[in-house]
Amino acid sequence: MFKIMKYLKKSIWAIVLIIGLLVCQAVADLALPEYTADIVNVGIQKAGIEKGVPEVITETDMNNILVFSLSQDVFEDYEVVEVTPSNVEKYPLLEDDALYKLSGDITNDLISDLEVPIIVYQMLLTGNENVLSMFSGNYPEGYEVSVDDVILAFNYMDEETKEETLSKINSTLADMPSMIKEAGTAGFVKYEYEKIGIDVDRIQNGYILKTGFLMMTIALLSMLATVIVSLLGSRVSAKFAFVLRNKVFEKVVKFSNEEFDDFSTASLITRTTNDITQIQNLMVMMLRIIFYAPILGIGGFMKIFNTNPSMAWIIGVVVLALIIIILLIVIIVVPKFKLTQKLVDKLNLISREILTGIASVRAFSREEYEEKRFNDANERLTKVNIFVNKVMALLMPIMMFIMNGTVLLIVWFGAKEIDLGNLQIGDMLAFMQYAMQIIMSFLMISMVFIMLPRAAVSAKRVSEILDRKLKIEDPDISVSFNKDKKGLVEFNNVSFKYPGAEEYVLKNIDFVAKPGEITAIIGSTGSGKSTIVNLIPRFFDVTEGELLVEGVNIKDVYQENLRSKIGYVPQKGILFKGDIASNVSYGNNKIDEQRIKEAIKIAQ
Repeated sequence: MFKIMKYLKKSIWAIVLIIGLLVCQAVADLALPEYTADIVNVGIQKAGIEKGVPEVITETDMNNILVFSLSQDVFEDYEVVEVTPSNVEKYPLLEDDALYKLSGDITNDLISDLEVPIIVYQMLLTGNENVLSMFSGNYPEGYEVSVDDVILAFNYMDEETKEETLSKINSTLADMPSMIKEAGTAGFVKYEYEKIGIDVDRIQNGYILKTGFLMMTIALLSMLATVIVSLLGSRVSAKFAFVLRNKVFEKVVKFSNEEFDDFSTASLITRTTNDITQIQNLMVMMLRIIFYAPILGIGGFMKIFNTNPSMAWIIGVVVLALIIIILLIVIIVVPKFKLTQKLVDKLNLISREILTGIASVRAFSREEYEEKRFNDANERLTKVNIFVNKVMALLMPIMMFIMNGTVLLIVWFGAKEIDLGNLQIGDMLAFMQYAMQIIMSFLMISMVFIMLPRAAVSAKRVSEILDRKLKIEDPDISVSFNKDKKGLVEFNNVSFKYPGAEEYVLKNIDFVAKPGEITAIIGSTGSGKSTIVNLIPRFFDVTEGELLVEGVNIKDVYQENLRSKIGYVPQKGILFKGDIASNVSYGNNKIDEQRIKEAIKIAQ
């Protein structure tokens, strides 16, 4: 297979562009599940609030939050905003409270400083019993502790008691899943914005629309890359097949009769058409899949481990099942692909023999025999193809079963993780999409692996032609013919035997055919008359002795120059597609109509 890849060198830049586009397509496809998760997790569940720190907050709530913090550095990140007639529309529900506004960006340090205080305050606002119970012991039995009571208690605590209480709260919250913490801080921000009068619905809709627009843009870019890759891949593979067919044909045209005997005509036709088509089909698949699928599969694995490593075992089990199935199919199907190409050769050979000798078949009433011979070859090929198609037909249902089973496993175990607070719904949906991408990447690779053996067999058959060393080759430098011996043909002790044969067909043939004279060679059938004639245009090389044309050994001149000196009439007449004139002038297309008519009259 790799031997014929050298004929792709003229398309190298197109292939580099295809690889670049496939990388872009894979990156784009891997980005889409993240945006889906963001729409669900942030856009729907958190009302579009990306970070659990408010950009604006009332002075009262800021002071209440910082009661539960040992650091007062947070004030450095905010600035006081005076509510005036010019900005009252932005904060319509703000009454007699001052307002703090974030002066810069939300940093990780700021989130770290405010996360626990905000969660504690939010839990107090929602009446969380776990937090309130920490302080109920300081009040009479049956007394309902309020938020104000807790804040007041904290304000009157000494530093040591306050640190001890906050440490106890922090240790309690440390075991809380990060998903729940994020939901708590986002809930507080939403509460704060609604309290101030900021349109939270507008924030939510804006976030969903912005994320959706990004998804649409990425999907369109991925689609554009797919279209361009398909066009370029088809063009490169078609050009590759075009070059291969030309190279094969150029080589076959140079074959001597010995090479034609080694490769049957039917086989040469199959190799030039069917085999190269198989290689072309594989090339299209490889250019579109072989670079894209691994990036998609590996990228999907990495994303899954980032999303939830505890559920990655599901993908491991699925991938193992896929590999086993693909290996089984390859083991079963590959030998059949090799057999198919041989059976196609045989069917073509039988078809060609019957059609070429149809007159003889009819003359001897052998139609039934030839029909049976053709039907036997056709039936065997059909059985092999049906078997291969049955095995291949099983692949898609098995893949669909695995895909649906994977979805069920992800939903089953994902629901448990969501219940424990270790996974968000959007992340589970993204996990599901990544799993489908990984499965699809293996499905695509399996298609290549299934096509590869058949194409490899075809590539080997094509390479056998391209790598075949010619028995009859031109010399490096052609010798010029002797003008004084024009038309003279000399056989000097020529002996000849066919390749692989033990006995000679011709032995010590020695004669001269002079110009202007008719030299007739007479003998019984099989005595070697045609062989002598075939040696002159060098269809075969003499085994021993020397054959001279116009005083020059025919091995010392170019075959084209030699054959331009010879007028050859084969035993079997062949008409090429075209009119009578084109067939008569086949050896010299420059002759005029008058000479064509003259030749036709002479030939009667």
